Amino acid sequence: MPSNTLNHFNAAGEAHMVDVGDKAITQRTAVCEGYIEMQASTLALIMAGNHKKGDVLGIARVAGIMASKRTADLIPLCHPLPLTHVDIQLTTDTEHNRVYCLTTVKTNGQTGVEMEGLTATQIALLTIYDMCKAVDRGMVIGGVQLLEKMGGKSGHWRHSEQAKFIGEDNA
Repeated sequence: MPSNTLNHFNAAGEAHMVDVGDKAITQRTAVCEGYIEMQASTLALIMAGNHKKGDVLGIARVAGIMASKRTADLIPLCHPLPLTHVDIQLTTDTEHNRVYCLTTVKTNGQTGVEMEGLTATQIALLTIYDMCKAVDRGMVIGGVQLLEKMGGKSGHWRHSEQAKFIGEDNA
């Protein structure tokens, strides 16, 4: 069950890295999503593979994977984690002129991979922005969120209007 206190602060109110040394090693999974919205002509360039910088979605996928592995270098109080799997699916949506990103990150560890999933999603979308900004500076990144997390003491959580933990000890 989530705590109602922020655990990255000690009793004196100072920022610190949470001690996870006594936590059990379990398989941890995070699923995250987000999108980048653009002009129809920009999306058409991406889909046709005619972008002069190359395979936009392939490069964005690799950038997201690389970013997930560097999360602890970017987020000051994150633990460095050995990731066992990163999957980034980028799909195009011509109805809304978007590229949708679905990221799944896994590890066997003592803390979750939510930050790695969110970082991978953001960087994949930012890479699309970077590669396409010459033709469309008005792109908008949105909807980046955690959809689901599995593993650890708190159990299974899914995003919903009223987000609820679905663990055995929280029923």
